[in-house]
Amino acid sequence: MKKIASLVSGGVDSSVTVHLLKEQGYDPHIFYIKIGLEDDPAWVDCPAEEDIEITTFIAKKYGCKFDVISLQDEYWDRVISYTIQSVKNGLTPNPDMMCNKMIKFGAFEEKYGKDFDLISTGHYATTLERDNIKFLGTAKDSFKDQTYFLGQISQKQLDKLVFPIGGLLKKEVRDAATRAKLPSAMRKDSQGICFLGKINYNDFIKKYVGEKPGKIIELETGKVLGKHNGFWFHTIGQRKGLGLSQGPWFVVKKDLLRNIIYVSNGYDPISQYRDKIELSHFEFINILPDRDYATQQAVKFKIRHQPEFTNGHLVKEGDLHVIYSENPVSGVAPGQFGVIYNPEATICLGSGVIC
Repeated sequence: MKKIASLVSGGVDSSVTVHLLKEQGYDPHIFYIKIGLEDDPAWVDCPAEEDIEITTFIAKKYGCKFDVISLQDEYWDRVISYTIQSVKNGLTPNPDMMCNKMIKFGAFEEKYGKDFDLISTGHYATTLERDNIKFLGTAKDSFKDQTYFLGQISQKQLDKLVFPIGGLLKKEVRDAATRAKLPSAMRKDSQGICFLGKINYNDFIKKYVGEKPGKIIELETGKVLGKHNGFWFHTIGQRKGLGLSQGPWFVVKKDLLRNIIYVSNGYDPISQYRDKIELSHFEFINILPDRDYATQQAVKFKIRHQPEFTNGHLVKEGDLHVIYSENPVSGVAPGQFGVIYNPEATICLGSGVIC
């Protein structure tokens, strides 16, 4: 039987992976990764203590080896610093994607994973093989599917990964946890960004980037509508938190040099839609053997974590990969990731950074 490391956070999803792995005959070695900045007073509400208590219970229940490990330094160097620099540059970062690529399947593999044949997580995703190539597959539960957040991993990382709950609906996962009498069975899902825990994102940005008051201007008329505390608090497509009346208002443009946020009014202003999305630093997890992206290839894609896929075509143009969407899409935020899928939306092919 292959040696398997199981990354468990204390939530219901990763807890159930241990139960399923034991049913399959594995003897998983459980790891809880500490990543919160415990030396920072802002992290006093981080739920690590409760997480570790639940994970310890699960390890004892199933007779598994269990280690609490710290990757806090790596988190700062690879994820938090990326997030801070991105917002300073006026971009919309995605720390969750960097967490998966750089920490769970990066730093963990470097320091601990080499002794294991496989690594399991509680992500809603699957794997499948074609022509002896392992592909990242979408989950049975389309509403919980997390392949968007896995779109930056490499083929080498994927080759060691298993996702035991990817073939289950969320309800089935909770039912399994209830039958197994796991303490996380009815625990509420975490909604925070991975490294922030319960910390508010804007509070985090304020602490590490600061504030810089500027104008909010209507794009079409040039009329000053209000003030903001720094362009880095706002992202393209945003419609909440602007403090403007007679809305809805959407953020459609940012002038970084003059610290101006431009907004448009209405439920579907044309100015917030794009049908051409340029991606830099595009990386395939693996390439379908019958696809040549020098010419347009049909794909499905996502520009944010959501259940729905959008139809389009992908083509390589110079140093960029470009998505031509069949229908204009809203909220295209530079710095976020465009994640590409095959036309059947069964395989996640890779991702690039939206320009």
